[in-house]
Amino acid sequence: MPRAGLDTKAVIAAGAALADEVGLAGLTMGLLADRLGVRPPSLYKHVGSLHELRHGISVQAKGEFAHQLARESVGRSGPDAVRTFADSYRHWALEHPGRYAATVPVPAAGDEEDRRVSEEALQVLLDVLAGFGLAEARVVDSARAMRSALHGFVTLEGAGGFGMPRDVTRSFHFLIDTLIAGFQADLTDHTSEG
Repeated sequence: MPRAGLDTKAVIAAGAALADEVGLAGLTMGLLADRLGVRPPSLYKHVGSLHELRHGISVQAKGEFAHQLARESVGRSGPDAVRTFADSYRHWALEHPGRYAATVPVPAAGDEEDRRVSEEALQVLLDVLAGFGLAEARVVDSARAMRSALHGFVTLEGAGGFGMPRDVTRSFHFLIDTLIAGFQADLTDHTSEG
């Protein structure tokens, strides 16, 4: 009989919290069962496999991440929007490392739930970049550049990869200002061509 109060949503939420502590790759059904005070077979009444648990964490995390980014970025445009988006991205990723790792993979073919939440976060990024009036051909390039830069920075920072004696936040803001300068230069180049 399932433990009272334990359902699929609660199991996934507990799995997400545990993933933040042990890393997504370190998450096992046994560890989660211990955390919840149940035997591992009890979890399978709520999630069918470790893969299903990780999928649930991914969908939940992508939704949380998109909501956080949207809430912080709303009402902002141009460089201010990019800086706010980037700071929010960094803070959330470092605060929730296991969940953040679950946001990285693209949805599997035919997984509409995952596709929907993935597109929500992407749309926030596209809305932030819209303030630069980028040429249509540059929008995807700019989104990929920004996501790659942010992901690389927070991944290195989270792994303790910055050991030099300079404030990491200053370096992060330098990275963001460099991206902004690139977006603005692309806009200038595009405008002068017209």
